[in-house]
Amino acid sequence: QLQASGGGLVQAGGSLRLSCAASGRTFSRSVMGWFRQAPGKEREFVAALYWSGSGVRYADSVKDRFTCSRDNSNNTVYLHMNNLKPEDTAIYYCAADLAARTISMNWKTYTSWGRGTQVTVSS
Repeated sequence: QLQASGGGLVQAGGSLRLSCAASGRTFSRSVMGWFRQAPGKEREFVAALYWSGSGVRYADSVKDRFTCSRDNSNNTVYLHMNNLKPEDTAIYYCAADLAARTISMNWKTYTSWGRGTQVTVSS
């Protein structure tokens, strides 16, 4: 089970930290991803990393502004979002690719999803 939290309303240029708490099973072989979906748009990849080991991947649109990290002791994955822009407004979801060999940017690869958290960036 995945539970995302930490969304909210922030002004452009501000920061937020999203959390994704994982429970109910082992995610040691998983890639943990963040996706977002704005109204009328398709779900898009934001960032992802291996639950165990190194390796992280970012969408070009968030590179150098967002950082994805994990705390294995707390079974939590984070998305630190800095210098937020109005175009970052979306519902953000965390997801797991449970038997991943690579970090996929395709949301259809991810089979376990949490409920989203709304991020709204005002101009």
